[in-house]
Amino acid sequence: MPATRPSLRVRTALEQDMSDIVLLDREVFPDLPYPYFVLRQLLDAFKEHMFVVHDGDRLCGYVLATPPSEGQSWILTLGVAPGMRHRGLGRQLMREALDRLRAEGARTARLGVRPENVTAIRLYISLGFAPDPGGPRSDYFGPGEDRLLMTLAL
Repeated sequence: MPATRPSLRVRTALEQDMSDIVLLDREVFPDLPYPYFVLRQLLDAFKEHMFVVHDGDRLCGYVLATPPSEGQSWILTLGVAPGMRHRGLGRQLMREALDRLRAEGARTARLGVRPENVTAIRLYISLGFAPDPGGPRSDYFGPGEDRLLMTLAL
């Protein structure tokens, strides 16, 4: 009998996910992880806009968006564990976040992505995001931290 795969489920992040979110963020973004206290405050401030995907044993990914402000929201981060990539988890997380934003009246969603992260850029384009005119913004997150800004009309 073949082994069954654990089911992956997306849900709103919980306070008890905090240490796993911090570890995953450091794994996914080793050069520029969020400090623990920042992730802690983001979870408290945007609790209904942080989603995780869990396989029953461990956290496999997370996404964080801001609530709509004057019709606009930001996707602040999307991270999927390296061993869990290319399984549609990033797409699932993004859809969950975008559905929440639409339901709350957001008219646009914006995000920034490293210009060399072609895989992420392809995902965002497939979801309907378009790169802002003018190309990547130099030093957007500080020296050497260029970002391509992208926008999705909701």
